[in-house]
Amino acid sequence: MHHFIDRRANPKGKSLGNRQRFLRRARENIKERVDKSMRDKSIGQGEGVAKGGEEVTIPSRGLKEPKLYHGQGGNRRYVLPGNKDYVVGDTIDRPQSDAGEGGRKGSEDGEGDDGFSFTLTQDEYLQILFDGLELPDLVEKSTVETETISMRRAGLTTAGTPNNLNLVRTMRNSLGRRIALQRPSAAAQRALLVQIQELEEVTSRNPSQEEMLEELKTKLEALQRKRRVVGYIDPLDLRYDSFVPEKIRNSRAVVFCLMDVSGSMQEREKDLAKRFFLLLHLFLSRGYEHTEIVFIRHTHYAQEVDEETFFYARETGGTIVSTALEKMQEIIDMRYPPDEWNIYGAQASDGENFGNDSVRCRQVLTEKLLPMCQYFAYVEIVAEDAQRLLRDPTAGEDLWQNYRQVKAQVKHFEMQRVAEPSHIYPIFREFFLPKVKG
Repeated sequence: MHHFIDRRANPKGKSLGNRQRFLRRARENIKERVDKSMRDKSIGQGEGVAKGGEEVTIPSRGLKEPKLYHGQGGNRRYVLPGNKDYVVGDTIDRPQSDAGEGGRKGSEDGEGDDGFSFTLTQDEYLQILFDGLELPDLVEKSTVETETISMRRAGLTTAGTPNNLNLVRTMRNSLGRRIALQRPSAAAQRALLVQIQELEEVTSRNPSQEEMLEELKTKLEALQRKRRVVGYIDPLDLRYDSFVPEKIRNSRAVVFCLMDVSGSMQEREKDLAKRFFLLLHLFLSRGYEHTEIVFIRHTHYAQEVDEETFFYARETGGTIVSTALEKMQEIIDMRYPPDEWNIYGAQASDGENFGNDSVRCRQVLTEKLLPMCQYFAYVEIVAEDAQRLLRDPTAGEDLWQNYRQVKAQVKHFEMQRVAEPSHIYPIFREFFLPKVKG
């Protein structure tokens, strides 16, 4: 029979097991709120998810996050310190229906229940956010991995080094052995010594006192002998933490973020692109041990820049998209050999391109980049009123039409259009939902 031991520490004042049961019971509501929060989240708030937890609010409907409390029995009546308005025995009027935050009007979704707020940890939030998604093409092209040796706990052993001594288990064994062998306590020894001392201080002892003194000394000698035989700590009690070497597979991935920064890409377009890049980086960081990100911006020429320059520096010039793809290939050749790195590409553009360069983009993708990539996603950012483009995937400029040909040829290339922040998360999920294989 196998025994599974959960060594995760309990959150403060809570039971980890109860918390996990609560999350499973309320998963549908939590999932809905997490998806909504990501759609409405600003860029700064989205970056905060990668560094900490997230507070969510769901309709209570009888749900309550389990928590441990100290019991207080009986009926108690008291006035809290600092109260200036009431004394014991005063009757407080019921609040009006529109007063305060309680009551059935407190529901965010109008279902007549107060909202129940609690905080998800970073791991819980991201697990729910990316629930049901998977890294693409992992069967056809296995991830590149390196191996390192790490030490893993393997229970307890009776031999080991002093620095691995498990004090808690050792003392538990010692206590059990002393109780089983009825080792006399130090208090019992002190009590006998006190009685012997009192009798020895009597100057003229009668025969009964002499006899009692001899019995006490004999009893003390036996007690001391048993305490010596049954020691406080015995070598049989010692337990040591055991560690065994374990091979850890560390997979590595690099994400290339390509973005058009010509005059037609304003702050709205850059904001939408950053939201998509943020989600992609968070998702891949969960699937790989080590993830790097490379920023390439382009107008009529391309350059590798840092994140601040990528999103916020202003640039002027025309648009030649192929320069960014060629820059990506150049960086791969210099720093990221495909046999050592899992390569992902993400490109954001408003769809404009110079002359016949879109044909060049298709050739670079199909012949050079896509054979080296695990996945490549293209996001075209259109105007908010461009409903025809959002409804009709066959309509579009030269770049879109050439990329449609790439998508028809290569299954690990995806493309979508977005016009507002609420579109980002749904199309991201569409990119990474498991594909049905025929």
